[in-house]
Order: sequence, then structure tokens, then C-alpha cells
Amino acid sequence: MATTTTEATTTTNGEDQKQSQNLRHQEVGHKSLLQSDDLYQYILETSVYPREPESMKELREVTAKHPWNIMTTSADEGQFLNMLIKLVNAKNTMEIGVYTGYSLLATALALPEDGKILAMDVNRENYELGLPIIEKAGVAHKIDFREGPALPVLDQLVADEKNHGTYDFIFVDADKDNYINYHKRLIDLVKVGGVIGYDNTLWNGSVVAPADAPMRKYVRYYRDFVLELNKALAADPRIEICMLPVGDGITICRRIS
Repeated sequence: MATTTTEATTTTNGEDQKQSQNLRHQEVGHKSLLQSDDLYQYILETSVYPREPESMKELREVTAKHPWNIMTTSADEGQFLNMLIKLVNAKNTMEIGVYTGYSLLATALALPEDGKILAMDVNRENYELGLPIIEKAGVAHKIDFREGPALPVLDQLVADEKNHGTYDFIFVDADKDNYINYHKRLIDLVKVGGVIGYDNTLWNGSVVAPADAPMRKYVRYYRDFVLELNKALAADPRIEICMLPVGDGITICRRIS
């Protein structure tokens, strides 16, 4: 049957809409692995944004204007971290990779008044972008910020056995090529029953993509490191793990020995 002009136009418009939706999904895909952007937006508008503390909303909006905003923790993941910290009754915590501090603020708000966060990042300038909001929220006193690479700090902590098993919760959202090195040290610092969260463990969905699939350069560069981490965590008998498709994928590790 011949295709009429109307049918062809309708088909073309439909294809254009699908392509437009796919393009939109690529832009938000780093923070949502859901197949539907509308479904992700439903989650945000129904569950996340109505319960998001005003300080976190303000920091999220400030961060959105920063040129590196793709590095921030998504709002739904921030909500998840906040609840997880409360569920495990965390008091002594650590964060590797701070950026402007959205996940840091989510943690600080969840901790008791005397809770502590050892926060490490190589860029203080980004942290100071969010610091006024953190101070206004009244939780800055819980944060011990260290500028510079995390590994030397971790090595110092591990060298003193008094630090072993003293952390209730640790969140890692930093250089993926060092995740394995972080894990080798953090497993000694987190207590038995404590939790380590590794962010970006589904890495934009690239973990299941063919090696020759089109990828952004930074996605391709870190992909093998993420795959290596996932394999190592799955084989580590010292932890129980749960990989969740929240944000860009987060693997929750509970130390059992």
C-alpha cells in the first residue's frame, strides 16, 4: 500500500519525538538509569522534591549552574543516603569526593548533633561554593574537610590500629581509577556491620555496553575501572553487597568480617 502524505508526516513526527526523547534521556542518563525520563521525573516530583530539605534544594540549584554539575549526586540518591545513614544509626562517617557538597549535606543533616564526617576532595574551591549553605543549615561543625588526595590520609588512618573498625558509614564518589585502592583501605576502617557506598557502579549504563559502543571519552576511560571494582566487590567474602540502580548506580557494602 502506498503511504499517504499525512501518514508519512505522522510517522516522521513520531520518529522525531522518539529521537528527541532519546536525546533528553542521554543528557539525564548519567543520573538516572530508568528507561523513561517521565518516570524519573515522577519519582522526583512525588517522592524527592516535596521532602527535600530547603538547604539541599538551595545547594542543588546552585550546583546546577556550575559547569561541572554532572559530578553532583542526584536528588533521589541524596534522599537515599540520608535515609540509609539514619537506618544504620551512623555517627562517625567519611566521604571521599565532595564536589559542592550535596551528598555531604545529606549526610550531615542525617547525623546526630555530635556526628562527624571526614570529607576529602582535591578541590576546596568547589566545596566552598556550597559551604555557605552548609553553614546556614547549621551542620558545618560536623565536617572535617581535608583538601588533597584521599589515599595518603587513608594510609595514615590505617597505620594506626586505633582507627580500625571505627567508621559507621563511608561514601565514595571520586576518581574511579582508585576505587580498588580505596576499598583495600576502607575495609579496615569501617566497622563490622558498617556500610560503604560506592557511587557510579553502573557508570552511565556502559558496564553492559559493547567495548566498541559510542561513549563519551570520560565514560570510556573509567569504564574498565568500574568493571574491575564490581568484579572485586562481588568476590569479596568480607562484605555483603547490594547494587542499586539509584542515580548512576550505587553499590552498598556491609562489612561482615
